[in-house]
Amino acid sequence: MIKYTSIKELCDTAERQGIKISELCLKDQAEQMQKSEEEIYSIMERNFEVMLESVSKGNDPNLRSTSGLTGGEGNKMLNYAEKTNGGLSGNFLTKAIGRAMCVSNCNAAMGRIVATPTAGSCGILPGCLVSMYEDRGFAKRDVVMSIFTAGAFGMVIAQTASISGAEGGCQAECGSASGMAAAALVELMGGSPSACGDALGMAIINQMGLVCDPVAGLVEIPCVKRNVSGVMIAFSSADMALSGIDLKIPVDECIAAMKSVGDSMSSSLKETSQGGLAASPTGLALRKKVFGA
Repeated sequence: MIKYTSIKELCDTAERQGIKISELCLKDQAEQMQKSEEEIYSIMERNFEVMLESVSKGNDPNLRSTSGLTGGEGNKMLNYAEKTNGGLSGNFLTKAIGRAMCVSNCNAAMGRIVATPTAGSCGILPGCLVSMYEDRGFAKRDVVMSIFTAGAFGMVIAQTASISGAEGGCQAECGSASGMAAAALVELMGGSPSACGDALGMAIINQMGLVCDPVAGLVEIPCVKRNVSGVMIAFSSADMALSGIDLKIPVDECIAAMKSVGDSMSSSLKETSQGGLAASPTGLALRKKVFGA
């Protein structure tokens, strides 16, 4: 059984066996749950289908969150991509971030999403993988399998650091999600297990110290927009790893550093809505608008 306490161990084991991290994880999960590999795959395939559904639901221009603070951002971005032929970032990336926002909009409106690894960061992995599936034509099975790699890396982070904004700040949520997505992208592109690990590390170091400061205590502002940056960092981190750029600091040390930063972070910046944007004049005014106090 895999311990999921070290990215290096996962990568080394997969490379030693000559298989992908996703294949290693699928085999391990089947053994742990005493089910066939195809049964476990089918469960993950359903998760991917939920991702597709959440993109579609979140793309409704009339969908609004219960608070009324957010809604329609994903639809606006996807429309912008169509009208401008991709805007400044290009059609593929602009649509990817639009999809990420759609999933975040779906979540804010109490729709069904896949927490990858949390609701606050739920748009990042779908934004990346749905785009690879719909716009780049990657096979569904390959995309679904890449989620196992993302999940395995997320399990390591959860056990050795944190995936909770309340414990580690948004670096633990969007940072982890971005790293998980980067690893999945590298595997989809044919990168080695060690390159998947490097991509995870590169995404983490680019979001280290990111605070969790939800306005009015709701997973909406700035969360919807932070999913966008998570997508962009995932793609850029994957490309860096695929190009052969050296991470320099081993990925497990990056995760340990993220934990250390989270532990030293003020509680006002860890989902309590007592600092950052939540404590800004407009943030406080929006809280009063929603809750009346």
